[in-house]
Amino acid sequence: MSALSEQEPLSAAAPRVSRRWTDGKTGGTALISAATLLAILLLWVATTHWHWTSPLFLPSPSEVATQAVATALDGYANGTLLDHLLASLGRIGLALTIGIVLGVPVGLLMGLNRVARGVLSVPIDIYWGLPPLAYLPLLIIWLGIGESSKILLLSLSAFAPICFAAQAGVRSVPQERINAALSLGADTRQIFFTIILPSALPEILTGLRIAIGATLSTLVAAELIAAQSGLGYMIMSAANFLATDVVFLGLIVIAVIAFGFTVLMRFLERRLVPWKGKL
Repeated sequence: MSALSEQEPLSAAAPRVSRRWTDGKTGGTALISAATLLAILLLWVATTHWHWTSPLFLPSPSEVATQAVATALDGYANGTLLDHLLASLGRIGLALTIGIVLGVPVGLLMGLNRVARGVLSVPIDIYWGLPPLAYLPLLIIWLGIGESSKILLLSLSAFAPICFAAQAGVRSVPQERINAALSLGADTRQIFFTIILPSALPEILTGLRIAIGATLSTLVAAELIAAQSGLGYMIMSAANFLATDVVFLGLIVIAVIAFGFTVLMRFLERRLVPWKGKL
C-alpha cells in the first residue's frame, strides 16, 4: 500500500508537469518575441533620430511609412504597391499549388514503392542541390523571360521539400499499425486513406512550411533578374536609384507575407493534425 501511495502522487503530478513545460511556454514565448520586436523598432528609431548612420543607408520609420503611402497611391516601378504585391502572391500561389499537386503524390509513391524511389530520387536530389539562380539562366533560355520561366523555377523550389516530406511521412508509419489493420480485414485502399495518409500528413505540412520559405527566397531572386512586376522587381529598381526607403518597404512587405504564411500554417496544423507533438 505504501508503494502505491507513493506512486499515485507522481502519476497525478505528471500531467501538471507536462502542461507546465508545454502549454505555459506559448504565452511567454509570444511576450518575449513582442518585446524583441519592440526593441528592434526602438533601436531603429534611435539610430535614425540621433543620426548614428546616414539616411542613405538606413531611412527612418517615418520615411518608410511616407514612402509606403506614396507607393500605394502613386506607384513605383510601373505599378502600385498593391500591383507588385498581387504579382508576387500570384506567382507564389501558383507555384505552391503545382508543388503540392505534384509533390505529394510523387512523395507518397516514393515512400510506398522501392522502384519509384530509386528512379526518382536521383534527379530530384541533383536539381535540389543546385542553387535556383544557377539554373535560372537555363530556364530563361528555354522559356524566355516571361512568367513561364519564373513559375517553373518557383515550382521546382516548392516541389522537392514537399516530395521529400511526403516520402519521409510514409516511411515513418509504424509497421504495427499496418499489420493490425490487415489483421482486421482492411484492404489496401483503406490502409492508405486511414493509416498511411493521416500519419504522413504532419510531415507533409512541415515540408510545405519549408517549401514556402524556399519559394519566397527564390521569388525575390527571380524577380530581381527577369521581371517587370513584383516586390523583387520593385526592390531592384529602387536599389538602382539608391531609394533605400523603397527597398526597406519591399523587405518589410516580404517579411509580413512570410509571417502571414507562418500563421496560416500553424492554423492548418492545429486544424488538420491536432495530435502533432502530443503523441
